[in-house]
Amino acid sequence: MIDIKIPTVGESINEVTLVKWLKKDGAWVERDEIVAELESEKATFEINAEQAGILKTIAKEGDTLKIGDIACQIDNKAPKPEGQPPAPAPVVNEEKKKGSSAATAPLPAADVKASPVAAAIIADKKVDPKDITASGSGGKILKQDVLEALSSPGRKPGQVLFSRSERREKMSNLRKTISRRLVEAKNTTAMLTTFNEVDMSRIMDIRTKHKDKFKELHGVGLGFMSFFSKACAFALQEWPSVNAYIDAEEIIYHDFCDISIAVSAPKGLVVPVIRNAESLSMAEIEKKVVELAGKARDNKLSLEEMQGGTFTITNGGVFGSLMSTPIINIPQSAILGMHKIEERAVVVNGQVVARPMMYLALSYDHRIIDGRESVGFLVRVKELLENPELLLMGKDPVKALLEL
Repeated sequence: MIDIKIPTVGESINEVTLVKWLKKDGAWVERDEIVAELESEKATFEINAEQAGILKTIAKEGDTLKIGDIACQIDNKAPKPEGQPPAPAPVVNEEKKKGSSAATAPLPAADVKASPVAAAIIADKKVDPKDITASGSGGKILKQDVLEALSSPGRKPGQVLFSRSERREKMSNLRKTISRRLVEAKNTTAMLTTFNEVDMSRIMDIRTKHKDKFKELHGVGLGFMSFFSKACAFALQEWPSVNAYIDAEEIIYHDFCDISIAVSAPKGLVVPVIRNAESLSMAEIEKKVVELAGKARDNKLSLEEMQGGTFTITNGGVFGSLMSTPIINIPQSAILGMHKIEERAVVVNGQVVARPMMYLALSYDHRIIDGRESVGFLVRVKELLENPELLLMGKDPVKALLEL
């Protein structure tokens, strides 16, 4: 019998929570097969079977375990049951693999298991099948089901009317850490937010014109994050205090730009880091964003991938946010909030025209960053985004040619 103990997952982590057993007690497991999922205050980890054999679970789901505690045992002397199927290969969702963040569209009526009349009403009234409670055999949607959904719009399918029920759930270690750090950021920094707006016309034109060729050559889509990361990297080097943080009575300045990207993961907000963003190409940044976002969604981020960072970018626009005041990711001193791109009337050369505009918000620690620096940084980011050719060398190519 082999003891499987809680492994060391980081020098500052002393305990973890056993979130879920992926194999049942008494099941046969292959060597290196994942048997359980653990969660620390910083990330999610897995336990692998060290030998093939029969699994005997000891800890229970929800238990808090210390490093070195026995989670389970494996009887490696037990014979393999006949007819035991091989361990299933992990299924990779294509949209996740591509890094797509688009919402799932409602199923067309042709793909819905519904009676002919119900399907016709669904198509005609453009009803989302997910909002319909099917009452037919085998989950089939009937005419009456669609009519009931139409008669009570906005009501969650199957919801009990006038319900007063409530439930309690234990906070995960990760959620506790998020809560503690957010409160700490509010209580220990002199946080202030400054705003600006950027005309996204040039960037959107570039993406429309070159996205197909870019993906063909680099194997990754051309998103907004590479433009923002590049612009921030230039601006951070010009305004070093925005890229610094306070350590006791000293200020630590960085000659590199490790940009943290806030990602909404199933377990909560995580902030993986793009190292040396100032040295990466647009394609390299996009590939790193896709890699880190995919790992975040699958709870596969390592501690090393989330530690450090000198500046953070968060994009509330993917959820439809028009404006917000993001909270600093301590010990960093600043965070840039991106928001929804929306066509607005703006004045250009004396004419009122419609342009795709985005509000930018820079939250910063006023103890280390003065108003001149915060506004100057944000104006510089705006300039670089509205004139993407500047991202090549940080200044106007003609002025560079003329050495002006």
